[in-house]
Formats: sequence, structure tokens, C-alpha cells
Amino acid sequence: MVRKIDRRHFIAATGTTGFAAFAGCIGEDATDGNGNGNGNGNGNGNGNATEDEETEEETEEEADGNETADDNETGSGNGTGDGNESEDGNESEDGNESDGEEEELSEDEFQDAEAEEGGEVLSWHAGGTGGTYFPLSGEFKSIVEANTPHALQVQSTGASVANVGALEREEADFALIQNDVAYFAFEGTGLEEFEGAAIETIRGVATLYPETIHVITPGDSDVESLEDLEGRTINTGDLGSGTQVNALQILESAGIGEGDFDEENADFATAADQIRDGDVDAAFVVGGAPVGAVEELATTDEIGLVEVSGDVRETIKEDAQWMADDTVSGGTYDGIDDDVETVSVQAMIATHEGVDEGIVEAVTEAIFENTGDLTIESDNISADSAQDGMPIDLHPGAEAYFE
Repeated sequence: MVRKIDRRHFIAATGTTGFAAFAGCIGEDATDGNGNGNGNGNGNGNGNATEDEETEEETEEEADGNETADDNETGSGNGTGDGNESEDGNESEDGNESDGEEEELSEDEFQDAEAEEGGEVLSWHAGGTGGTYFPLSGEFKSIVEANTPHALQVQSTGASVANVGALEREEADFALIQNDVAYFAFEGTGLEEFEGAAIETIRGVATLYPETIHVITPGDSDVESLEDLEGRTINTGDLGSGTQVNALQILESAGIGEGDFDEENADFATAADQIRDGDVDAAFVVGGAPVGAVEELATTDEIGLVEVSGDVRETIKEDAQWMADDTVSGGTYDGIDDDVETVSVQAMIATHEGVDEGIVEAVTEAIFENTGDLTIESDNISADSAQDGMPIDLHPGAEAYFE
């Protein structure tokens, strides 16, 4: 579980120090069938498809819910009893029961949606199946469908940046995104695709939990600090994902610019394979710990986590004021026995102004009145903290619930 931390309220930055060097590296609404969320994100195939050509293709999974983890999310969307997602999709104690038996959702079932009379089928864009966005969205689906007449069609996507594009085009009714990406989009700043093209129609619903920045290395790596990554090959996350946004910002703050390393872009599951095979020296993964793809990797191979601390961490927070101190607690991943200091952003639910106020209020109420049914990030998601770090205007439906 992520150690509970005091979240800093979001500071609306008027400048974007450090972003110029990497703005051009972000793809235009890049996404794929199963990427990084994010955060994850940032969720993400290999990030080579644009959002305008977004495919809804998803990895063919076996019907029994055994899925390969790839955004910090596991394939089934149902966490284990202590909130830790299991990588193969076999999870228990998810609170979703039928006649006393637990239900497990396969990836295909995430898209199965049939509203009751008076309800609507709502498109919910998550992230990649290897991170947190996707399985958490599966739990939201179960809660909303059990407590409202509406149904959620959960889609695996390229997470934050891609999801903002889907909200703008009204292809998604709800989406999980990072609070920093939401701010950039709403203000029309920070990233190349948003510069001078503010997306003023997106609206906030609630913030959820810290998305921890993981910098993963092979167990035998000589990389001990961010500065050691200069000249190395680094997977910064799927192209256009919130993970890539965070990775490039952090590297820039550490003095490592666009031309100072070889960049690879792929989803979390692929990044884990690259670490295992020695194809990259480090990989950035952003999501609520434990992240499924990282957890799976750590059970089979030795890994390292690069600490983000000291003066470098302070510089990162000065350059990106939406980041906060965080810690990966010792024991979260096999072989990582000591606490590892790092930073985090925050995951949030977003919608757009075209979604009916009553629908947003009903979905928001269902989720936050039934947080006890959550197994993923259950210690962090609550109505009391749901407006901490909210960077954009709330949807009237969310306002009606939280006021």
C-alpha cells in the first residue's frame, strides 16, 4: 500500500519552468490499446497510434480473467483484499459478489455495459491494463452499476493526455487523468499540444490518490541517482502519456535534457520486459503502489528503485508545483526492503461540460458513498479528500454532491 501522506493543495502555476525542453517530445494525443495510465497513466499498445486514430483493440485475454499486467493496472480490475492488485488478474475480496461467490471481470467484460431502464451507457476511459487506472475503473464500474441505473463501458487507453483528447471530442463521458495534465489542458500551457489550445470544456469530478513516481532499474544496475541516468537508455512511458510528461519533467529538473539520453516509449508491461531483458537502463512507471507490472517483475527478477530525494527533489517540486513528497514503503515490492523516497502527482476523475448534471451527481454519489467496496487505493479515496489538489473547475453535478 502507498504510505498515507499529507497532500499539498494544488498550486496554479503561472509559469512552466522546465517544460520547454521536453514539450516537443510528447505525441499528439498518442495512445494505444493497453497503455499507461498514470497514470498513470498514467495507460497505453506501444503508443504509436494517435488519439484521432485511437483503436479500441485490446489484448486478447482468456475468459477466466488471467491477463498480462501492462499503467500500473492489472487486467481484471479487482484488487486483492489489502488493495494490492495481482498481476495475473486473479484477485479476491473485491466486494463484487453474486450469490455469495466472488466475481472477476475479464478485460472484455470491462466493455460489457447494459443500462437499466432510465439509465445510460457511459463511456469511461481508464488507462493501460498493467497499471492502476484500469483495475480501479473496473471497481468503479461494479459500484456504479450496483447503485445507479447507469452502466459504465470501461476502455483501456493511453491514459492522461489521450483521455483529455477523448473528453474534448466527447468520445468519453468520464476519464481518469493526472491532475497536472488536467491543469495543462484547461489552461492551454505546459505541453506542446495544449499550448494556445486550452480545452476549456473539461471539468473535474474528484481527486483520488497519489500516483507515485517509480524509477525502476535492473537489480545489478550501477544507477544510484537520477543524475546517473545521463547517457543511458530510458523508457519514459507510452508516447503522450502522463508518465512521459512526468519523466521528462523530472529528468529536466535533474539536469538531463532531451539530447542527454536515449528515449524509449512503451507501456508498463513492455517496460518491465525491457528491464528484465536488459534493453533499457531505467524505466519510469507512475501509479499507485504497488503497480501490477512492477510487482510482477519483482517476483521474478531483482529490481532497483532510484531514490528521488534531497536537493533534486526540491528542484522538481519548484519546477512542477503539483508534485509532492512521497515514499515507496519497504516491502511493497519483493527485494526492496527499505523505504525509497520519491515524488507523486495525483489521480483524478474528469468529465466534460456536456455530460448531464444528474448523471455526474449520481455517478459521483455512488462512488463516494460506497468507498468501502473498493479494494484498490481504498485508504486514499474518500469524499473528505476528493477536492485536494483539484486543478480545474468542478462539473455542476460534482458540486451538487460535494457541497
